[in-house]
Amino acid sequence: MDTLSGDDRLVCLFYGVRVTQYAAVLWDLDGTIVDTEPLWMGAEHALAAEHGKIWTEEDGLALVGNSLIASGHYIREKLEIEMTAEDVVDYLVNQLAASLTEHIDWRPGARELIEALDSEGVPQALVTMSYTAIAEPVVASLPFKAVVTGDIVSRPKPHPDPYLLAAELLGVDAGDCLAIEDSGTGAASASAAGCDVLVVPHFVNVPEADRRVQVPTLEGVKPEDLDPLFV
Repeated sequence: MDTLSGDDRLVCLFYGVRVTQYAAVLWDLDGTIVDTEPLWMGAEHALAAEHGKIWTEEDGLALVGNSLIASGHYIREKLEIEMTAEDVVDYLVNQLAASLTEHIDWRPGARELIEALDSEGVPQALVTMSYTAIAEPVVASLPFKAVVTGDIVSRPKPHPDPYLLAAELLGVDAGDCLAIEDSGTGAASASAAGCDVLVVPHFVNVPEADRRVQVPTLEGVKPEDLDPLFV
């Protein structure tokens, strides 16, 4: 992918041309846009306590980036409870949806970058393995053109399917897109789909890989800063 020079960017800005060459930007949700990981862990601890079981921070971190149903199976087996994996997922989804309806804790710089990309005319999609009920309170205040959630894909992250579907919904090639992620599972999904991946680690470390760049925060990051990261 070619990159615009500094002078070319100024010309593009003056004439109203988009300042990134990416066809679209595809966003993860949990830990990337919204700091939901403490909410997930809180719901997991509450479920364990209701059954007189112990849930550790290490148990919670082991689930970061996983599909909900995989997490449901893990929790069911770890806690040795009679609930089905689907029941566990329903419990967690209800807890998270209720929390996000009351308050959203945005990750630094994420909302600002989304709004700036939208003002530049860059299509964006949400690609999350959280279910629709969790995504809805967040999507309601953000300008996404497409939304892919964990309850509409048959193969979740780390498979490429969620990112491929998001690109298809936007009418672009995934190989021309930038994905923004915070977990190894999500980054693997985006990489498998052919995206460049901007990683903003939060609770877990993410392995380095080709076409993958890590930054400590999105705070202060602007649309014109994205292309140079991958030069």
